[in-house]
Amino acid sequence: MAAKNRLFISFAMEDIRARDLFVGQARHERTPFDFADFSVKRPWDSEWKTQCRSRIKGCDGMIVLISKSTAQALGQLWEIKCAKEEGIPVRGIYISSTDRPINLPSELSGVYVMNWTWDNISNFLNSL
Repeated sequence: MAAKNRLFISFAMEDIRARDLFVGQARHERTPFDFADFSVKRPWDSEWKTQCRSRIKGCDGMIVLISKSTAQALGQLWEIKCAKEEGIPVRGIYISSTDRPINLPSELSGVYVMNWTWDNISNFLNSL
């Protein structure tokens, strides 16, 4: 990869540790991918949707970290909807291979969802 991809990492606040691990992997010297993180790490004030949309529009793609908390994470669901409206490529990544949601929220319809592996992430980044 010549340049870093600008990624928006969408996650439920309950999954902040998984998000930190995901972003941390990009800094590991043996990891076959690298990206600049543009995710929202804290709740915004009353204008957060406007600010969040601006960040999403400035990204090459969005990775959605999916857990059982995703279906109730209203901010995360809005972020996914926003990325789709803006034509930003979205890829879902299960944060656990054993603790997956039974049904995905409708906001993820049409989104390719995969396991969290370096190859899967690299392939998505290389497709941007």
